[in-house]
Amino acid sequence: MGPYQFPDNSRRRIPGLLYLIIAAGCVLLYVLANDTWAFVNEGWLWAAAALTVTAVICFTSGWRMTVKEVDALVAAQQALGFPVGHASAQQVWRGLRSRPTWRVLCYSIEDPPQRRGLVLVDAVDGRVVEQLVEDNPETWG
Repeated sequence: MGPYQFPDNSRRRIPGLLYLIIAAGCVLLYVLANDTWAFVNEGWLWAAAALTVTAVICFTSGWRMTVKEVDALVAAQQALGFPVGHASAQQVWRGLRSRPTWRVLCYSIEDPPQRRGLVLVDAVDGRVVEQLVEDNPETWG
């Protein structure tokens, strides 16, 4: 077993393509069978419209992640300005189009840590979106 690999958000495009194919089938069925089959009505067009909107959302939120967890940890340490001891990263999404972002929590290298920081690193282009540095308010042992 190797390190955990986070799945790439670009996989969201696969269901988007399936939604478009089903929407095209709904429109085709409406056009070909509207006058002959009793269960084919305008509802098929409404379903096609809803599936098309869902497909557009899938396509526009299917970002390709180019920044790995290790790269996000390095970017966070550079942004904080203090030597980092313990750190952890989570993949989160932000914004209406669900842009993937690494949320990195870092503690300074002292024992016990004197400072801590929270950094948001964009998982698409690697830029630091936000950062917060403060003295560590936690009491240790």
